[in-house]
Amino acid sequence: MRGIGRKRLTFVAAVLCAVCSPGARSQYFWHDPLKLDSKAAPGPGVRWESPDPLPAVKPPLQAEQLPSKAPLTLPELTEFALRNNPKTRQAWLAARAAAAGVGIERADLLPQVTAGYGITRTQPVSATTGTVSPWQTRFGPSISLSYVLFDFGARASQIESAEYRLLAANLLQNRVLQDVVFLVEQAYYELLGLEALVRTNELSLKNSRTALEAVQRRRESGLATIADVYRVETQVAQAQLNLTRSQGDLEKAKGQLAAALGLPVNESLRVQTLGEQPQVREITDAMSMLLERAKANRPDLMAAEAQARAARANANATAKAGLPSIEITSSSGHTQFRDDRPSATSYSLALNLRIPLFSGFRDTYSIRQAQAQAEQAEAARDSLYRQTELDVWRAYYDLRTAATGIASTEAQVKSAEQTAQATLARYQAGFGSILDLITAQQDESNARVQRIQSYLDWFTGLARLNFSVGMNDILTAAGDKK
Repeated sequence: MRGIGRKRLTFVAAVLCAVCSPGARSQYFWHDPLKLDSKAAPGPGVRWESPDPLPAVKPPLQAEQLPSKAPLTLPELTEFALRNNPKTRQAWLAARAAAAGVGIERADLLPQVTAGYGITRTQPVSATTGTVSPWQTRFGPSISLSYVLFDFGARASQIESAEYRLLAANLLQNRVLQDVVFLVEQAYYELLGLEALVRTNELSLKNSRTALEAVQRRRESGLATIADVYRVETQVAQAQLNLTRSQGDLEKAKGQLAAALGLPVNESLRVQTLGEQPQVREITDAMSMLLERAKANRPDLMAAEAQARAARANANATAKAGLPSIEITSSSGHTQFRDDRPSATSYSLALNLRIPLFSGFRDTYSIRQAQAQAEQAEAARDSLYRQTELDVWRAYYDLRTAATGIASTEAQVKSAEQTAQATLARYQAGFGSILDLITAQQDESNARVQRIQSYLDWFTGLARLNFSVGMNDILTAAGDKK
C-alpha cells in the first residue's frame, strides 16, 4: 500500500511539474498527457512487444474419462459429448447468468434499504460574528429506505425484457445440445466412411500389386512389354498414394471426433463400426410438414422470437424512463456526542414526485437506440426464419438424392467387381491387354469409393435434416406417427 501511495504522489507531482513548466502547453503533452501511446506498437508495421509477462493460458477443465476401453457406439459418444463438450457448459452458464438478470430486475420491485454509521468532527464558525466554537464530535448509526410507488410500468417492462432474455438463453442452450449432437454424428459417420475408404484403398493396392506380378510374369515370358510394366507400376504408386491420403484423413477425423467430445485431439478413440450393411429408408414426410415441424421445434428460431420480444420490451422500458415517478423515502438516525450533551434520534418521511425535464437529449437518443435495436432483433428473427426454411429444403433433397444413389452404386460395385475378376483371369490366361486390366481395376476402385460416399452422404444428410428440423430422428418420428 505504501508503494502504491508513493507512485500516486510521484505521478501527481510529475503532472503538476509538467503543467507548471514552460512547455506545458506543448502539443505532445496535451495530446497524450498520460503517455499511453507507449503502451501500443510504435508504428502500424511494427510488431508489438509486451513490456510485462503475458498471462498464461489455462488448460481446459479436466475432461471426464471415457466410459470404457471397448469400442463406443454413437449413443455412448453422444451422451459423453453432451456432458463433456465445453459448448454445453458455456450455454448452461449463459442461461444461469440470464436467470440472475431476472433477479436483478425484480429487485427494483422491493424497497431499497441502506444502513450506515458515521463519525463527524467539526469546528463550527459563526457566519455572522466569526466566533469559533469548540471542536464537536458526532457519531451514530443511520438507516434509510426508498421505494418507487409508481413509474408508468417502466420496471414491469424491464422485468419482461429480462424474462424473455432468460427464455432465449434456455432455448439457445437446447440448440447448443442439438449442435453438439450434430457435430458428433458428423464426425462419427465421417470416421466410419474413412475407415471403409482405407480398407477399399488397401484392397485396391493389393489388386494393383497382383496385376503387377501378372504383368511381370508375362514380361519374363516375352508376352508383355516394359511399357506395360511401367504402366502398372504407376497404378501401384497411385494406389499407395490414395491409401496414404486416406490414412491421413482418417487420423484427422479421429481428432475431429475427439474435439467434438471435448477431449484432446490426440485422445485414443475406438468406435464401434457397423456390423452389417446399413438399411437405408427413404423419407416419406412432405416438405410442407417438415417446414412446419422446423418452425415449431427449432430452439434457436424460438430463441430469436424471444430475443425480439425482449428488445421490444426494453424499448418500452426506455420510452417510459423519461416519465414521472412517485417515490416514498424515509430515514432515521441516532446522533451521539463525545461531551455531556444528550443524544438525539431523528426521523423523516417524504413522498417525492420526480419529473425529468431535460437530460441533454439523452432520453431522446436512448429511445431511438432501443427502438432500432428492437427492429434489428426482429429482422434477425426474420432472417433466421428464412434460413431455417432453406436449411430444411437443402437437407431434404440432399437426403433424397443420397437415398436414390445408393441403389445405383451397389449395382455398380457388383458389376465392377465381376468385370475386374474376369479381366484379371483373362489376362493371367494370356488373353486381353494390360490396359483393359488397369481400366477394370480402376473402375472397381472408383465404384467402391462412390458407394462409401453415397452411404456417407445419406447418414450425414439425415443428421443435417434432423438438425435443420430441430428433431432427434425424422425417420423414427415419421414411423411413430404412422
